[in-house]
Amino acid sequence: MAPIRVAIAGTGGIARVHIEALRALSDQATVVAATDIDTDRASAFCARHGISERYGTLADLLADARPDLVHICTPPGAHASQALSCLRAGSSVLVEKPPALSLHELSLIAAAERERGPWFATVFQHRFGSGAQRLKSLADSGCLGRPLLALCNTTWFRDQAYFDEPWRGRWDTEGGGPTMGHGIHQIDLLAYVMGDWVEVSGLARRQARQTQTEDLSLAQVTFASGAVASIVNSVISPREESYLRFDFERATVEVTHLYGYSDADWRITPVPGYADEVLAAWDGGAQGIASGHRAQFAAVLAALQARSAPPVTSASVTNTMSLVTGIYASALTGQPIGRGELSPESPYWLRMDGDGGGLSRLDGPVRPAESVPATSVPAQAPGAPAAARQAGAARSAEVHS
Repeated sequence: MAPIRVAIAGTGGIARVHIEALRALSDQATVVAATDIDTDRASAFCARHGISERYGTLADLLADARPDLVHICTPPGAHASQALSCLRAGSSVLVEKPPALSLHELSLIAAAERERGPWFATVFQHRFGSGAQRLKSLADSGCLGRPLLALCNTTWFRDQAYFDEPWRGRWDTEGGGPTMGHGIHQIDLLAYVMGDWVEVSGLARRQARQTQTEDLSLAQVTFASGAVASIVNSVISPREESYLRFDFERATVEVTHLYGYSDADWRITPVPGYADEVLAAWDGGAQGIASGHRAQFAAVLAALQARSAPPVTSASVTNTMSLVTGIYASALTGQPIGRGELSPESPYWLRMDGDGGGLSRLDGPVRPAESVPATSVPAQAPGAPAAARQAGAARSAEVHS
């Protein structure tokens, strides 16, 4: 089949991860164009990666290059408007997380998709590693028994300088703090495995950073299956870790990593009496695929070549986005939130901070959010390079926010 013609919008840090993954899939894709409002950066990016066409605006790129697929690598505030522009021009979209800033924006994107394309997909690469695929398969088959309990922790570290970027830590440009911008990767994998959620109770605090949003959140979630989960999202934790644990009737399955896992990062502990059956199923599942962008990109490109919807479409991420919304709604109202309450009539449908009336609940020992300057940013802001790890450790190339 002919390679998919790909364009890249935003040529900052995460775009380098995209182009490297696409280069490894050259039999499936060819990158034909790129755009960024920073023309010098776009020119350097195109020259470095052998991209023949550079455009000053996304509109010009769509009109002239007419790509099959656009990878959106810009900051979150631009995702929805750029995705809609691409879909209306007939190009499918693969966007970095979060897919949009609200359930309202996500609904507009869903309405712009067509049954036969173009389609919209979100980069949630943790679904595509072989460890997650094995877990999902065994959970869906009933081999592990009923799901009972899950833990979902994203305990990362970002210093104050990280939030001094004008678009970070703001409701209007990032959609929230670590619940939306960092923990959403682990939350998505949790929701992918556990299924639909029905009620959430949350707490969010501005504990140590001077931002408009939270720097810490906790949540307790009930799923339709009856299983429950706890979720922790933090950017104030010096020892960084991403950890998920799933307790089923017949086994515990765990993964500990930071920004991406391999098979070696997974552990399974069967209940006595089920060890042979459970371990045989686990060992017989998918193997050898890390949770990087390449695995998801390969699946997206294969679907487009077959002229079918790619994985992680707008419908697929609604469970994740509504859970993030529910955490914020509960934290800011001080009340448990049922999934059915997040309708278009709710202020949290339009914005993760609702009407703003509950923001005082975030106040910790730092100055309140209202005193943090609200610098405006352009509608099509360029991507930003990854922040450096503390203590001189190199931050993974997978991370862009």
